[in-house]
Amino acid sequence: MSLQVTGSLPARRRTSVYADGFQHANPIPAACRIDNVVYSSLIHGIDSSRNGAAPTLEEQAELMFSRLRDVVEAAGGSTADVIKVTMWMPNRGDRDAVNRFWLEMFPDAADRPARQTVDTQLDGEKLIQCDFVAVIDGIQRGDGRS
Repeated sequence: MSLQVTGSLPARRRTSVYADGFQHANPIPAACRIDNVVYSSLIHGIDSSRNGAAPTLEEQAELMFSRLRDVVEAAGGSTADVIKVTMWMPNRGDRDAVNRFWLEMFPDAADRPARQTVDTQLDGEKLIQCDFVAVIDGIQRGDGRS
């Protein structure tokens, strides 16, 4: 039995997203986009250029939210396209420490994404991490057109 392909193959729909200054230790992208939907990998607040992690939750949260912006922009969107953010913290009772950055990124109460905070044990010196889902206006086609 042989396989024959007739006509044209469908355009590649999945695109790996990488953001300058942020990479994972494992071979995974910062996010993945199919058409106008973006799912991020975990985004943390550890600055690999430092010798050790920032000591406070506030410092790590500030970097995490900055990276969230960088990743969604690298995917072709903006923070206005984010529809859900999930945050993981060792103590979700510390949410007030990150709300300042949340409110800076999403100041309009009528135009904020959904958010969930989960208690969990994190690796190493991480005090917070998140992922997001975004729906970006305009369809990205495999041929590079939007």
